Amino acid sequence: MKLDVRYGANPNDFRHYDTDRLRNDFLISRLFIPGDIRMIYSHIDRIITGGACPTVPLSLECDREIGTEFFLQRREMGIINVGAPGTVIADGERFYLRRLDGLYLGAGIRSIIFESGSHDDHAHFYFSSVPAHTSYPNCVIDFEKAKKVRTGEPEKANVRTVNQYIHPEVCGTCQLMMGLTQLETGNVWNTMPCHTHDRRMEVYFYFDIPQGGVTFHIFGQPEETRHIVVRNEEAVINPSWSVHSAAGTSSYSFIWSMAGENQKFTDMDHVPMSAMK
Repeated sequence: MKLDVRYGANPNDFRHYDTDRLRNDFLISRLFIPGDIRMIYSHIDRIITGGACPTVPLSLECDREIGTEFFLQRREMGIINVGAPGTVIADGERFYLRRLDGLYLGAGIRSIIFESGSHDDHAHFYFSSVPAHTSYPNCVIDFEKAKKVRTGEPEKANVRTVNQYIHPEVCGTCQLMMGLTQLETGNVWNTMPCHTHDRRMEVYFYFDIPQGGVTFHIFGQPEETRHIVVRNEEAVINPSWSVHSAAGTSSYSFIWSMAGENQKFTDMDHVPMSAMK
C-alpha cells in the first residue's frame, strides 16, 4: 500500500509550470497495481484518490498522513468498480459490485476489505475519500439506479450521459459528490463551453480510452489554459479555480469526484468561448 502526497497550487505559479511539473503535480497514474492499493493524498480539500486491484483480499489501512486511528474515522468514501465484479466488505457487511456499480461508505466504518470475484479477472475499485463531520448511512448505487442526465449536441461532438451516483438526490453525504460521465460513440468533447466552480475542487479519472488513444485534459484559468495528455485509467487533480474540460482521440468515460463548500451540482461559473485562451 502506497500513499503519495500532492500539494496545492497558486494559479499565478501554475501558469509557469512546464509539462513535467504539470504531470508530476496533477496526473495520477498506475492506480491499479495487482495485489495492491494505491492512494494519492491531495492538500486541495484533502481529497484522497485511490485504486485497489485485489488478487487476494486487501485491507485498507490508515497512514500517518491522515493522523487517525482508522481510515474512515473522520472521512467518508465513494467507490466505483471499473473492472471485473468484486466485493467490498465494510465492518463485516458485504457489498457486491459489478462493473460500474457504486458504493458510498459513511464516516465511522473501521474495516474495509476489497476482494475480486475471480482469481483470473480482477476488480478495479476506484475510490475517493474526503473529510466528514458526521456519519451518513452506507448506500449501494448500482449503475442502473444512478440518476442519468443526457446532455450535449451531435454537431458539437459532446453528446454524453452524466450518471450521478453520490449526489444529494441519490444519497446523503457530508460533502462528497461523485459520478460517471460516458460519451457516446463519435463524440469527443466534455464540458466545452467550460466552467469553473471556485467553491468545489474536482478529480477526473479517465477510463474506456482505447489502446493507443489519448485524452487531452484541459485545465488552468480560462485566460491561460494548459493541458495534460491522459491515457486509460489515469486521473487528474483539478483545483477549484481551474476550468476542467477534455477532448479525446475517440469517445471515453470518466469518473468525477468533488469536494468543497457545497453540494449544488449546478453551481457553476460559465466561461464564454470568447474568454478562452
